[in-house]
Amino acid sequence: MSDAQSAINLASIYAARARLQGQVARTPLVRSQVLSRRFEADIFLKLETSQPTGAFKLRGATNMIAALIERDGRDALARGVTTASTGNHGRAVAHAAYQLGIPAVICLSRLVPENKAAAIEALGAEVRRVGENQDDSFDEVERLVASGMTAIPPFDDPLIVSGQGTIGLELMEDQPTLDRVIVGLSGGGLLGGIGAAVKAIRPATRVTGVSLSQGAAMWESLQVGHPVNVAEVESLGDSLGGGIGLDNRCTFALVREVMDDHYQVSEPAIARAMVDLLDAEKMLVEGAAAVGLAALDEHGLDIRGQRVALIVSGNGVALEAFDRARALAGA
Repeated sequence: MSDAQSAINLASIYAARARLQGQVARTPLVRSQVLSRRFEADIFLKLETSQPTGAFKLRGATNMIAALIERDGRDALARGVTTASTGNHGRAVAHAAYQLGIPAVICLSRLVPENKAAAIEALGAEVRRVGENQDDSFDEVERLVASGMTAIPPFDDPLIVSGQGTIGLELMEDQPTLDRVIVGLSGGGLLGGIGAAVKAIRPATRVTGVSLSQGAAMWESLQVGHPVNVAEVESLGDSLGGGIGLDNRCTFALVREVMDDHYQVSEPAIARAMVDLLDAEKMLVEGAAAVGLAALDEHGLDIRGQRVALIVSGNGVALEAFDRARALAGA
């Protein structure tokens, strides 16, 4: 176990929760009557869409920036913070930086939807469009760090993962006997953090990861046993795109440790799930937030009689993207 991986535990997650008090919402966990009837189970939705930025990423970004100030003092971040993002993490960093009066530069590839770039700029951060994929954006982050800025990585850092892990604490407090948690999986910060908390409190709870059917770097990396690069593709679940880093420090190993099973979902399945959540729950969510429901539907997972939580991770969807989803779903 690496030092970075070992730094993610219940103590680090509880420390993150203390830092997030008053800065980040404790989000609702609500039972869906419609989905519960449909799958003959108790289906709960963890509504990270109710965060001030509309997505779970605010937890990790806020925890890391607060911890750095706690450790090094505010002046250490005077030159500003930077990150590469598929959208939601960039918005979270921009929000946290704005609250603290710290400059922020967010690096995005051309695949990140314009609505997400606009939301970041609305918080006063500078957006830089760099290259064809998230790896190109990471290269720009390295240049900015060399100039004196501080990097806030999107997933592969114990402080980021521990911040996301506070979701796991809330799940276990609200539903201590959950049988399964289904989590969208890209870089592994969300699943790794939730899994670390859930497994420490209730090892019997299954942690299920859901990746895209194409361009899923974590999926491909797990198949071969080490981090690899994959070509990114456009997807309704664009927040689940991006690489995991060939020098991945903690999330690759952590995901292997805490995840019980793993599924890929197709674009039509994501589209149907997005439409279903709007029809059944009146929730307009991005594709990445709907992949848990997509996996239940596409893979016919037998969860009858179980208590299952789906992480509804964000609401950063443009109306034109939802229109594409409706067309693809035949709605």
